[in-house]
Amino acid sequence: MKITAIEITHHRLPLDPPFNASWDTRPRTHFDATIVRVKTDEGLEGIASGDTMTGFAGHEPMFVGQDPLAIERHYRILSNIQFHYGRCWPLDLALWDLAGKIAGQPVWKLLGGLSDRVRAYASSGTLRAPAALADAAEAYLAQGFKALKIRFHRGDWRADVAALEAVRARVGDRLELMVDCNQGWRMSWDAYAPWSLKDALQVAREMERIGVYWMEEPLFRADRDGMRRLREMVDVRIAGGEMTREIYEFRDLIRDGCLDVVQPDAALVGGISGLRRVAAMAEAANLVFTPHTWTNGMGVVANAHLTCGLADAPFMEFPFDPPEWSLDRRDFPMRAPLTIDADGFVVLSDRPGMGYELDEDRLAATRIG
Repeated sequence: MKITAIEITHHRLPLDPPFNASWDTRPRTHFDATIVRVKTDEGLEGIASGDTMTGFAGHEPMFVGQDPLAIERHYRILSNIQFHYGRCWPLDLALWDLAGKIAGQPVWKLLGGLSDRVRAYASSGTLRAPAALADAAEAYLAQGFKALKIRFHRGDWRADVAALEAVRARVGDRLELMVDCNQGWRMSWDAYAPWSLKDALQVAREMERIGVYWMEEPLFRADRDGMRRLREMVDVRIAGGEMTREIYEFRDLIRDGCLDVVQPDAALVGGISGLRRVAAMAEAANLVFTPHTWTNGMGVVANAHLTCGLADAPFMEFPFDPPEWSLDRRDFPMRAPLTIDADGFVVLSDRPGMGYELDEDRLAATRIG
């Protein structure tokens, strides 16, 4: 079997009302998705989505004519493309989808078959008033979630802590709570500074008091010494790595004791081929590996296969904050949205590959390139 073509299309879903993401100072009036299709001479097709594939144009001949199952070879080429041009890791995910279809097996089994399920944590995206956030937490409980990630970014961390306290007072110990501090990176148009170590330490002490499971991105991504020192000072777990680009950077973060929870996203960095290496490094260091995943439902599914196949994670991110961030918005490229079961688990099927199907009519209606 040979690869005959790689097709990339871009799609845009209008958002009315806009989505006001906690980490973005601009309201989001649309949601974009890039679809990657790897076609073969035997009629099978691998499909994935995630990053925009910026920089890939012109590199198709490096893959066309090749064996689709030469995944390690393809991973090396994608790593070279990342160095010179841009992040094109959805192609790796599409190759894994194709590999599963060739083998007649789901990707989670090809990766090791550890489990077909992982408990989801509801990952909120907006900044709500304390009472409204507590109401939302109760709604998550009613839907089966056992854990919730709350966003900080209200300008004053004391206001963030007040919202967190309102949730804990309302739900008690019925929900594990995580906090994303969003200090690791900024949108392109933002120039304000991240927290210092002393800032993060004050917030971490409050999280210890309230009983937070992990504290995500409490410092700027380059402040490795600060992360290591903060981790040594507090009991709350320190999480990060969602936008870390290179495998050796994860090696150094793990070696230097910077993190308790390692959170790369296969749709944005490394693909499944790269992140299974990171998962193995995290396991060897007795750390939690659980992917960040905030692209669309296809990206969530790919990270779920990675996590279920080999990672044994306590939770996996499930972006969901209705009505602003609904399953219909998040999963618009898919024929059916990814959901959780009554016990709060993402359960993967035995369908070959990733197991999802595209909503071709909706993709045709939203295509912009």
